[in-house]
Amino acid sequence: MAATPLTTPNAHLLQKTHHSQSHAFLKPKTAFHYPTSRKPFSVSCSSTIQDRPSLQSQSQDRVFNFAAGPATLPENVLLKAQTELYNWRGSGMSVMEMSHRGKDFRSIIEKAEADLRALLNISEDYAVLFLQGGATTQFASVPLNLCQPDDTVDYLVTGSWGDKAFKEAKKYCKPKVVWNGKSENYMRVPSFDGLELSPNAKYLHICANETIYGVEFKDYPVPGNPNGILVADMSSNFCSKPVDVTKFGLIYAGAQKNVGPSGVCIVIVRKDLIGNAQEITPVMLDYKIHADNNSLYNTPPCFGIYMCGLVFEDLLEQGGLKEVEKKNEKKAGILYNAIDESKGFYRCPVEKSVRSLMNVPFTLEKSELEAVFLKEAEKEKMVQLKGHRSVGGMRASIYNAMPLAGVEKLVSFMKDFQAKHA
Repeated sequence: MAATPLTTPNAHLLQKTHHSQSHAFLKPKTAFHYPTSRKPFSVSCSSTIQDRPSLQSQSQDRVFNFAAGPATLPENVLLKAQTELYNWRGSGMSVMEMSHRGKDFRSIIEKAEADLRALLNISEDYAVLFLQGGATTQFASVPLNLCQPDDTVDYLVTGSWGDKAFKEAKKYCKPKVVWNGKSENYMRVPSFDGLELSPNAKYLHICANETIYGVEFKDYPVPGNPNGILVADMSSNFCSKPVDVTKFGLIYAGAQKNVGPSGVCIVIVRKDLIGNAQEITPVMLDYKIHADNNSLYNTPPCFGIYMCGLVFEDLLEQGGLKEVEKKNEKKAGILYNAIDESKGFYRCPVEKSVRSLMNVPFTLEKSELEAVFLKEAEKEKMVQLKGHRSVGGMRASIYNAMPLAGVEKLVSFMKDFQAKHA
């Protein structure tokens, strides 16, 4: 006689674990009716591994998410995190439950740092910090750590985020705007030769990719002060292409656009710049505190750092950032070509030489059709295409994790939409 299991459709999602009676509620809802005889019996189960959702079916359930951040993550990274969520690699607990001072999490954060160093070829002259507060917190942290109240610093403003960084710096030092593209609606990056850089500026600050306006630096300026450093907010193009880190004294990036979920901010700072923070610097904004404690001064965003680590691992497996850049150039090229070849039905206002590979803003010739465009795109499982509230129009954020198929589907939709409404 065989035992008859009464299974739930999702019983296969629960692994066999060793729990005490107090954890019985975690066990699969399966009841076995055993025979009273001692003869051998077999157990059958109606739910098998073949019943589990396949990668293909899961992909079909997901949308193409063109959000600017938090943004789409690599599907294989999400699936790996899914398999490790309940019991991380035999530890008996989730990453979300680990002590940040335990050996398991230390191995996670150390590998994440090592993989990031490998991706960007970061030397030991630089500290890598995993912090909190987003890039916005770095608008204050940068001047607090790199200069004193009477020091001059330069800001090259090519969009809203550069402008916000400048305004925050005014509280802690004497920043000077060496160029501001606001009067031109932030459509370009200026020629570096014409910049009036301060000869005594402690640093020159740029936003390497302006998420809202879709303006990206293709090359980088040199500070006017021979002893000054270049500081870059790379939040929205971080790890999208190779970067010569040695050109910078400090790079910071919110993870939620290109390398992980929200809650993590990565700072890459030259070690000789650490340790001279202003006296008023809060302890949580002092780079020395975090560098001395290996980003573990207080409880860090453990799960977010773990996810960043999985993304770094995935980027290395793709062949590194040169290969990633090729994919990004192909995706962006397809989308920009569709816009440029639409005979004005779609328009991208950004100067072609500095168009972002990550964030593609565009408008419709007939602005009254924008709401229709967004609604119909959503029906086709393409979401978060609405432009920033300060700009309007549309914006397609096509970060590393956006597959080529997503961009191709968007372009096909755009052409069909134009054919119907031109």
